Amino acid sequence: MISIRNERPEDDQAIHALTLAAFEPMSFSDGTEAPIIRALRQAGELCLSLVAEEDGEIVGHVAFSAVTIDGAHNNWVGLGPISVRIDRQRQGIGKALIREGLSLLKARGTAGCALIGDPNIYGRAGFESDGRLTYRGLDRSLVQRVVFLGSAPHGELRFAPAFETGEHP
Repeated sequence: MISIRNERPEDDQAIHALTLAAFEPMSFSDGTEAPIIRALRQAGELCLSLVAEEDGEIVGHVAFSAVTIDGAHNNWVGLGPISVRIDRQRQGIGKALIREGLSLLKARGTAGCALIGDPNIYGRAGFESDGRLTYRGLDRSLVQRVVFLGSAPHGELRFAPAFETGEHP
């Protein structure tokens, strides 16, 4: 049985190892995902960090951190990285982590959540793109969001400095 909970300080190494292993075979990965999570944590920029646990072992993780749109925070967060242990992928763990995270963020009064990702995957979790959010010249269909409060934002999306600088512990 999978349970989802907030990360604890003692989860750091397990999250790091899980994230490294989950992203290692991905062609789009540059290997920075695990260091980004550590950098977000060290900078106090994790708005929410959840783990999926089964039989006392962490099998999934998702991080949420503040983002800006055209330089303004406006109570928006970004989703990612998200990782699930390789042998447990495609079993609904990632979707459950996203669903729980979005529910908690919405209950906190967060305006919305943005991410960069495959619309075929994240569309099933309620994310969409109207082409009005941009990120570093990427195909706008990959820049997605879900709105909790107010109207859909438009402008240039920027993630926390841990994503942008390429400098990770």
